Amino acid sequence: MPSPTLQTERLRLRPPALADFSASLDLWSNPVVTQYISGGSQSRETVWARLLRYIGHWQALGFGYWMVETQDGTPIGEVGFGDFHREITPDIAGIPEIGWALQPAAHGQGYATEAAGAAMAWRKAALPHGPTVCIIDPAHTASLAVAARLGFMPWADTLYHARPTRLLRHMPLASAVGTSKISQ
Repeated sequence: MPSPTLQTERLRLRPPALADFSASLDLWSNPVVTQYISGGSQSRETVWARLLRYIGHWQALGFGYWMVETQDGTPIGEVGFGDFHREITPDIAGIPEIGWALQPAAHGQGYATEAAGAAMAWRKAALPHGPTVCIIDPAHTASLAVAARLGFMPWADTLYHARPTRLLRHMPLASAVGTSKISQ
């Protein structure tokens, strides 16, 4: 399935491309962005593998990540779905896992809810069956608030890579925040 472009009132979510490496590296090397996600800035090698994984998800699974931009084309982050075969209990393999990460300058403006809401609206239309999950550090109150606005409910407190992790689940009948227009 080709990755669609989503438009919201303020944002454009577009398919990832190799040309996004610099913006992605800038995002994932920022310690404010990574403090609750990976525990530290990510290397060029790790970010390159991440970008290739984003592109590959669309090719192999029919869902994946988008690059998030303001309407004027300024890159502000990434949002989307993955199936990372994480070694986590409970097992979430085969369940689309939503994630989002935005540049600190974009924090606190509702962009995460808007982008993730558009992704959830796409998921409801394109992949209407089954739950969606997300994993969030329990100390990351901003992301927990976004997840709650999207209708995610706590499912399990667990460990992932020896770090406390909250696993949240969204069931298909719950409504997603936000609307989007999809273009091919």
